[in-house]
Amino acid sequence: MKPTGKPIITFEERAAGSPEAVKAWFYPGFNYGHEFVYPKAKAVDLAKANKQPVPSMSNEMAANITKPAPTKTAPAVVAMKQAPLRAQKPTEEEVGVAEVFTPPPPAAQTRAAAMPTNLPKTASSVPLIGLIGLLSLAAAGLLRLTIARWN
Repeated sequence: MKPTGKPIITFEERAAGSPEAVKAWFYPGFNYGHEFVYPKAKAVDLAKANKQPVPSMSNEMAANITKPAPTKTAPAVVAMKQAPLRAQKPTEEEVGVAEVFTPPPPAAQTRAAAMPTNLPKTASSVPLIGLIGLLSLAAAGLLRLTIARWN
């Protein structure tokens, strides 16, 4: 993915007549996005309805998502950042997030894989030979002037 200058929002598929649901969004200039994480009970319902895995957290954390945090260091915010994430499959099976959501490879690794290990041999020794020839002519000219002064 290449970062764009505009926000990108992806929507979840819904039944006809249902409102659109935001699944993930990407900020301008970034090549990674954000996705919603739901309390386990809601994640199970969404996974069954959409027939695809849904990121989840424990049901106890659900109380923290409806209260506005007064500061970034509020205990609820710290607890949310440290909460273990899981994923709910449509079969109600709970698995690790990494098992169902694989991140794209880092850009540095993909660029490194595309780079050749050896550079092509495009240079030659012709310019060096030309430079040696010019230096030899200059040295001969200086030697000739020096000999002419002595005589």
